[in-house]
Parts: sequence; C-alpha cells; structure tokens
Amino acid sequence: MKTFVIGDLQGCHQQAVALVERILAQEHAAGAPPPAILFCGDLINRGPDSLATLRYVQALSQGSDGRIDTVLGNHDLHLLAVANGIRPESAADTIMPILGAPDRDALLHWLRQRPMALLHKNHLLVHGGVLPQWSAAATLAHAAEVEAALRGPDWVGFLRQMYGNSPDRWSEDLAGPERLRCIVNALTRMRFCSADGVMDFKLKESAKADPASGLMPWFEVPGRRTADVTVVFGHWSALGLQLKPRLIALDSGCVWGGQLSAVCLDDRQLLQEECPQICVHTGARHGA
Repeated sequence: MKTFVIGDLQGCHQQAVALVERILAQEHAAGAPPPAILFCGDLINRGPDSLATLRYVQALSQGSDGRIDTVLGNHDLHLLAVANGIRPESAADTIMPILGAPDRDALLHWLRQRPMALLHKNHLLVHGGVLPQWSAAATLAHAAEVEAALRGPDWVGFLRQMYGNSPDRWSEDLAGPERLRCIVNALTRMRFCSADGVMDFKLKESAKADPASGLMPWFEVPGRRTADVTVVFGHWSALGLQLKPRLIALDSGCVWGGQLSAVCLDDRQLLQEECPQICVHTGARHGA
C-alpha cells in the first residue's frame, strides 16, 4: 500500500477532490490496494469552500479504516477557537459556513481528535515545523501532550490559553499552558528560528531571512535531531514545493494561484492540481 501526502487545502474543495480522485484512480488502475492519504493540515480557511472541504476530508477519513488522516494546522486550531468565542473572525476567514452548518458540532469534534504529528514509513508529518532540539520520538511525545488537551474535558480552557508568542524557546522545564503553547507554536506556526532554537513569528512572506538576523529555516539548523527521518510539512507557501533527501515541503500555494501538491512517500511521485488565485499576498492574510 502506497502513501500519499497532500499539502495545505485551505478550503479549496474542487482541487482537493480532483487530486484525491486522481490518486485513487491511479492506484486502482495499477491493481494496487487503496492507498493511505495524509494531509498536512490547514484543511480550511482562505479558500472558497471550507465547509465542503472539511466535510470531504472527514468523510474520507471516517470511511478509510485509518488509512486517511490529517495533522492539525494553525487554521484548523483557529476554527476551533473562533467557534468557542476565543478568537474573533478575521476579514479574510472563510469559516463562517462551518460555524452555521447543521453538522457543525460533529465536524468540530472530529477535527479536535486529529493528531498534531504523525510518523509513517520513517516520515515525520507536521504542519509547521519541528524544533531542532526534538528527535522524532520527542516530537510525537510533545504532540501527544497537546492532543490530550484537545481531546480532554477542558479543551476549551486549553484553547483560551493557547495563543501568544512566548515562550519562544523550548525547555524541558516548561509546564502548564506555557509548555503546551510552545509545542503548538513549533508544530503549527514556526518557519524561522535561531541556531539555538529561538522561534521567530514575524517573517511570513519570505523563504529567506536577513543573515544579520541570525535566523534560518528551522530545518537548516545544524545538528537538528530530526535529521535521521524525513520531515514532511506544509504551512510555508513562500518556500514552495521542496523535495529533498530528508525533507518534503508541500505548501505550493493553492489559494495563492499555485498548485495543490501530493507526493508519494514510497517513490517520490509528484501529482499536482493547478489552482486559480483566490488570495493576494499581504502580511495580514499570508500564512497567519
């Protein structure tokens, strides 16, 4: 059974359906078993049909015996926060149809049960990034801490304390809301950090940082402890599609007029759907 990973959908339902159906048809024509399909998070928001996209992935997942799943992205968490009155809706959001849908509660319940990170065929899947101090095993363990909070009885209380840019560096001594916030920020928001793992949340529309800043893409930090696995992530459309020996970046800018991309983890086959430009790059909209 092959495994395909698909980048950020962000409410682009038409492209999501087209790409998934191409994958399923291709594997069926080859006489292969139904493939596993994993999504990089940010299923919704910014694109034209967040409700249909969320319903589609939920239905795929629930009918797949575990073969189809998604990690959570920052926009997915934003939906949960807006739904509970913790964050205001922004002008660029396209999530209100979800909040007014008759199956709203079922969709939100399914969403908050999703993992923050997955390890599959020696590929570590996250939405945003992995702190250089974390091994793959540590990443999964820290992700499980957030998953427990999201699935627990006080999950709304967790969401109330989830937002903020501090602490911006990891320490095993972190506890409580600060610890969980640091984990969420790394897994769903991080793009750049310093050599010693201090996260930056200001640079959003660039793939490069000023060398004088001391910042670098998190995956370029020397000695990062996930160098022994292939890390697969989305979140960073300015970076674009990257297929490297130990790295796969899959946010190829679907809502920005780029492509929706899927990569097979077994042989690196690339499948893409062209997407019309829906959003314009601005600091307020791009990669919040």
